[in-house]
Amino acid sequence: MADIQSIKNRFGIIGNSPALNHALNVASQVAATDLSVLIVGESGVGKEAFSQIIHALSSRKHNSFIAVNCGAIPEGTIDSELFGHEKGAFTGAVDSRKGYFETVNGGTIFLDEIGEMPLGTQARLLRVLETGEFIRVGSSKVQKTDVRVIAATNRELLDFTQTGKFREDLYYRLSTVPIRVPSLRDRKEDILLLFRKFVVDFAERYKTAPIQLTNDAKQLLTNYPFKGNVRELKNIAEQLSVLSNNSTVNAAELQSFLPERAASSGMAQLPMLAHAATHQGDFANERELLYKLFFDMKKDVTELKKMFLDIVQNPAMASSAAAYTKESLLNDFSIPTPSANTEVHLPAAGTHSNFYPAQPHYGNAAAQPVIINTTNDTRVVNDIHVHEEVEESLNIMDAEKDLIIKALKKHKGKRKDASIDLGISERTLYRKLKEYDIED
Repeated sequence: MADIQSIKNRFGIIGNSPALNHALNVASQVAATDLSVLIVGESGVGKEAFSQIIHALSSRKHNSFIAVNCGAIPEGTIDSELFGHEKGAFTGAVDSRKGYFETVNGGTIFLDEIGEMPLGTQARLLRVLETGEFIRVGSSKVQKTDVRVIAATNRELLDFTQTGKFREDLYYRLSTVPIRVPSLRDRKEDILLLFRKFVVDFAERYKTAPIQLTNDAKQLLTNYPFKGNVRELKNIAEQLSVLSNNSTVNAAELQSFLPERAASSGMAQLPMLAHAATHQGDFANERELLYKLFFDMKKDVTELKKMFLDIVQNPAMASSAAAYTKESLLNDFSIPTPSANTEVHLPAAGTHSNFYPAQPHYGNAAAQPVIINTTNDTRVVNDIHVHEEVEESLNIMDAEKDLIIKALKKHKGKRKDASIDLGISERTLYRKLKEYDIED
């Protein structure tokens, strides 16, 4: 096992926090083995650096190392990229091609954003991990490979296994040795060390004096949340090195270089239901949670409509309803009781919203009996026209398809803009277009 300080010096790792030292210690111990490793951590914490450390300290260090971003490869081509394909296997396959598992034989492959890998590809990867065998796309010949797999994710894969988005058997096969890289806000003692290193590097690059921070600026920087972690800190250091007019920066000037988190988080101001926090594992993401809330509201309103139509269609129920006073009927619906001189007027016929059932007009006098006109298809209740309504489909797939179509129309077919508006990745949008057979 290599010394932790020598690893830091060799790979340019800066920091002395206990969490960072523990992660480096685990990486150095597991490097000598061929075990699969799962590196977990937020975006920007340096997960790829840990994969390079493991490869460089292993017996495979003289063989190939390749990093593959699973989220950046379209779903239709990722199998070909990883396992290769035969000539004519699909449209455009004019020649046979070796995949990464074939070309990196004897080396190490780093699969970043493993949580974005399609389920079909996950099954192929599981077979490689268990038997060392794979088959090219369009071939029936089984080939062998000796590749060490290091995976990384910024998601909680165990939660993904609960929703069926990640194979549980693959998760446990990958996480033989998990390494959790701490976020920058969990190693605040390293923030000023990293900042000093970055500003010195940028000063040499841009031929300027290194930026110095006042005590209040240091305090502000240390307490900043850094959602982008080390990458965000490096960007701030570079902006100060290029744009600051002073070599010494105070808290007020530093504040102008820190992004406004409240303005940038689009959903930050939305209220959250108290019970929703305990059931977030039941939904793949916030969008599905909102779908459920909207559909539950629609279901409740539909039940109210049916109940009201039963009253106006059943004379016995209507006569019983006439016995209620205005005050008791309003209380039944939890509507504040008007004063003695107040009249409650409901919208005229044809103007009521789909979310509110038509209701009779209440005046100062006691409620009048409901009169039903059965001579035609439209029933009139105290000048209110009641129409039969067809309940809308509550299928979540239909709603999702409709939202995708609307987003594409809104952005004139631009998938990137539409995916941002929908809150999903462009690759996921591409998969949904194929799944729902949507032509954009």
